[in-house]
Amino acid sequence: MHLIVLPGDGIGPEICDATLTVLALLNDRLRLGLTFESHGIGLATLASNGTTFPRAARDAAMAADGIILGPISHNDYPPTADGGVNVSGDLRLSLDLYANIRPARSREGVTFWGRTPMDLVIVRENTEGFYADRSMHMGPGEFMPTPDMALAVRKITAQACARIARSAFELAMERNRHVTAVHKANVLRVSDGLFLRETRAMAARFPGVTYDEQLVDSMTAMLVRDAARFDVIVTTNMYGDILSDEAAELSGSLGLAGSINAGESHCMAQAQHGSAPDIAGRDTANPASLILSAGLLLGWLGRMRGRPDLTAAGALIEPAIDALIADPATHTADLGGPLGTAGFTSALCAGIAARM
Repeated sequence: MHLIVLPGDGIGPEICDATLTVLALLNDRLRLGLTFESHGIGLATLASNGTTFPRAARDAAMAADGIILGPISHNDYPPTADGGVNVSGDLRLSLDLYANIRPARSREGVTFWGRTPMDLVIVRENTEGFYADRSMHMGPGEFMPTPDMALAVRKITAQACARIARSAFELAMERNRHVTAVHKANVLRVSDGLFLRETRAMAARFPGVTYDEQLVDSMTAMLVRDAARFDVIVTTNMYGDILSDEAAELSGSLGLAGSINAGESHCMAQAQHGSAPDIAGRDTANPASLILSAGLLLGWLGRMRGRPDLTAAGALIEPAIDALIADPATHTADLGGPLGTAGFTSALCAGIAARM
């Protein structure tokens, strides 16, 4: 099982190193047969190769069993024509990673900012919507007909809606059997109407799963007021991006939020947070989000490749992180604790080893 690591920008190399340390421990102790290969991307290769995503790195990622992508500073990249490829967006489209799976859960040891406990998963469609790089066959999905007018195209297809709905219902069958579809069909009657048509049709195929719907604006309030009522939330790209960040922050920190981008045959682990260049190289970054994402990647590989040992290995990560988060003495700096990236990683490895 071959994994490609793309360290990215800012704190990316540091938290990728931490993630590899954890995976190497699991690999050695449990004889998982994982192999790792790292390729430079981002601002470093823009300077050295003229592109943020060199061909060798892209080819390796396309051929890999799984990808671990560090945070990237794509807002600082030049236009694509000048070498500024958004690596995350490119891989999501090229590998058809249509499902962005983002769990959010309140944890002992960090402040939860909502009124009721949270344990939910947001299933976000990843390949279309209002995102300008994912709505057109040629050219961007944003354009200016005049200097004083800007337009954006929103792409919603029945196929994409049906498969993201299927992903949500399949996931709900493994959890608490409840799916909530989030939309704005009272305003976007055609595009969100199509999304609801497909989610309702999928709900009919899963009679054992409770299905309901929520307007996106009220959903932002409900995550604060009563997150405990939700299990699996399925929605379109932009709504899912915003809601998953809100849920992660309410649950304690974006730094504790795992995330994978999954398709039918490929999966990419990616932290929810950004590249934080202001703290790069200072051994203060919290690596938990990317490590949790790597655990989700192992779980996906275990299910899709028929490897229960990978699933079991991935399941060791989150409880070990929970144990560290429960104790203020093992918090990282972003949570007000004394540990740096290396110290947290070392403590986590000790915790995982104790559970083997």
